[in-house]
Amino acid sequence: MRKRILIVLLLALGVLSSCGVFRNRSEAYYYAGEPVDESGYQPVGNVVEAWYPCSVKGPTQRRMIVYLPPDYEEGDQRYPVVYLLHGARGHETAWIQRGHVFQVTDSIYSQGHAVPAIIVLPNVNQYNDDEDFENSRYKDALESLFEIDGTVESAFVHDVVGYVDNHFRTIPDKAHRAICGLSVGALQSLYISADSPQTFDYIGLFSPFWKVIPKPSQHILFYSGIKKKWKTQFVPTPPKGYYVCTSDQDYFYLHVQNLRRHFDRHGYPYTYICTEGIHDWYNWIYYYSYLLEHAFRPED
Repeated sequence: MRKRILIVLLLALGVLSSCGVFRNRSEAYYYAGEPVDESGYQPVGNVVEAWYPCSVKGPTQRRMIVYLPPDYEEGDQRYPVVYLLHGARGHETAWIQRGHVFQVTDSIYSQGHAVPAIIVLPNVNQYNDDEDFENSRYKDALESLFEIDGTVESAFVHDVVGYVDNHFRTIPDKAHRAICGLSVGALQSLYISADSPQTFDYIGLFSPFWKVIPKPSQHILFYSGIKKKWKTQFVPTPPKGYYVCTSDQDYFYLHVQNLRRHFDRHGYPYTYICTEGIHDWYNWIYYYSYLLEHAFRPED
């Protein structure tokens, strides 16, 4: 019971952060926008808005934004894929609007610091139906946090990964897929990758909390048995890259240390990155850059 109370207190503190319900801008600032933001920046790669059918309760279809590498249209080459998840009160354009993902990705690719990959930005919030999802409805952080029930997450591989592999020139295997996300998106990345251990070889947890009190649903088992799932994910062959990232003033810092202690106790290999500062975008951008630069390397 004490652990559950502590988790709730940590989540309550989280609402005061940049991904919480504390608002220092107009609410419209947080709405899902166009695939390319209004900053005037034109991505070097091609940006595609795609709608994919959903196989679980909720909207009949959802929107994802897909960034294709600069040379994608010039040939028939296949590419690895990075699935990049938003946090609480986020949506499919949060990384575009606030994480400057196109500028960051173009810069890394132009310098030859990463293996070119397709970047997929899905919406992983829970919605009741098409009307509820309309225009990727804005959600307060508390609504996002306490509605977690495994529904969207349980269908992620089938719906999102399946759609991307069927509609774009991917390399459709574990060695060429990464999943990563910030805060709640880190939680989802952790559980999705553990639930489907043969799907992702690169996992990035950016400021994660990793224990959740899920809302009762038919998919509640998705968020259970994580320690047993880790055994399958890491033994005998662990992921090629597992990145646990936090900052020294992040309110989930101690939570991350508990995660590390469990991994260390069982000998699960991972890369730990600790930066200065708080639970905010400048750190998440750095973590994303680090993962992009280190994933899919031939020497791995």
